[in-house]
Amino acid sequence: MTANQPVPAAQYLRMSTEHQQYSLEHQSAAIQRYAETQGFEVVRTYSDAAKSGLVLKHRTGLRQLLQDVVSGDASCRAILVYDVSRWGRFQDSDESAHYEFLCKSAGVPVHYCAEQFANDGSLPSLIMKALKRTMAGEYSRELSARVIAGQKRLTLLGFKQGGVPGYGLRRMLVSASGVPKQELAFGERKSIATDRVIQIPGPPHEVNTVKEIYRLLISERRSICSIARKLNSNGVPRPGHAKWDASAIRMILTHPKYAGCAVFGQVSKKLHTPVVKVPRSEWIVSPGAFEPIVDAATWAAAQKAISRHPFQRTDEDLLQDLRALLAFGGRLSLTLIKNSPDVMAPGTYSRRFGNLRNAYRLIGYDGQCRLGGVETRLRTMAIHKALISRIATMFPNEILIVRPGIHWRARLRLFNRLTVSVLIVRSALVYKNARRWVVEPVRHERNFITLMARLDEQNRAILDFHVLPNVNRPKRFELSLNDPWLSRGERIVDLTRFREVVKQVRRGRRPCEGTLSKRSE
Repeated sequence: MTANQPVPAAQYLRMSTEHQQYSLEHQSAAIQRYAETQGFEVVRTYSDAAKSGLVLKHRTGLRQLLQDVVSGDASCRAILVYDVSRWGRFQDSDESAHYEFLCKSAGVPVHYCAEQFANDGSLPSLIMKALKRTMAGEYSRELSARVIAGQKRLTLLGFKQGGVPGYGLRRMLVSASGVPKQELAFGERKSIATDRVIQIPGPPHEVNTVKEIYRLLISERRSICSIARKLNSNGVPRPGHAKWDASAIRMILTHPKYAGCAVFGQVSKKLHTPVVKVPRSEWIVSPGAFEPIVDAATWAAAQKAISRHPFQRTDEDLLQDLRALLAFGGRLSLTLIKNSPDVMAPGTYSRRFGNLRNAYRLIGYDGQCRLGGVETRLRTMAIHKALISRIATMFPNEILIVRPGIHWRARLRLFNRLTVSVLIVRSALVYKNARRWVVEPVRHERNFITLMARLDEQNRAILDFHVLPNVNRPKRFELSLNDPWLSRGERIVDLTRFREVVKQVRRGRRPCEGTLSKRSE
């Protein structure tokens, strides 16, 4: 390149929405004048229109510039920028310096055309750049604080601050003096800075649906999921979504805007930081700002009902309820928890803490013996499931596992659609060394051929198997080890003969020798 030829350069332009005076045309004109006086020729332009300078990920122009420079694809020998603030208002001034350093390391220095110092690496220029970068970041922080303060003030005056209105509500554009102008459609914004926005009730069918949601919660005491299912079964449309879900119902029942309040500050996302939920006590709430859909009494009743829902209760809240019940009654049990109106259902504690034993342990209560029955039932269910799976695996082409519904026990289906019930029988020490096996007939399976599996003394493993024609007794009963009642059926020694034994019991015949033991041992 000869001395008379200009040096090819790229210009970077950025205009944020807060600084319209620094338009892209203004920046480009200033950069062009600088290029003419300094011997540069602008051969390429990178720009970010209406982009904040706080973070890099939203600035496609700067990202492309850095990528081209670092990869060596840039056709320029210099980068021309209007000033330090156009390069970025990064909250960490080192980030701004880092991006400039990447360019300089690739042999493409950055020139700030409107600054009063030359970016030549001298001590004064380094000090000025560091100061300017810090001032640019501080300006954004101060601007953010002023904007938030203004939004809080307008909220207290009863105006809505951005965001969608929500189901059952619409936005109304009003003048600074509060005179209604027009209802804003989805995506429309005010065009005059002095205009304001308020919320108004939406279409009658949506308003009626909101009122129905509150009625279902308060009067019918339905859960949030139940309300969603009710709306979906009734074919109530939800704009923009296929179906109603729990989150939509929860928002309608808990957001103060449905009681006519203007609300601001539910979340915080200052200076493009991650979204943080703000405690309800710190929200800016202006009661009576808008026409409510539900009255104050209905709103209060709904909040009281919602407060008893599990999703509103923290783990510590649940544990504190248990402590209060323990202090009142002196002990805890499954029955006490079920019957207490101030304590969540035992299932809630199982979902949160794994089981009731863990919840007891967290509050320092030694309720091991009281929970023994619960653990035994869970172990019995696991043994039942494992036994059914084992038998079905042994006869893959002849036996199926069937379950009439989600609330029904699994059964075995054999040849000719014969259904066999599987009954796990626990042992219990009834008096001193007298051990019995407690049989609890299943109401819907009493007349089925039944495979009875008795457990050992610890109720951890299967002791023996008996195939019985039925267990047609109305209530629980006890069996001794060699109880004569067992002679109604046959004892299985080898489960591989299960199918054959079931067939023999069905026909009322004695199985082949070796398959079964004697009727009474």
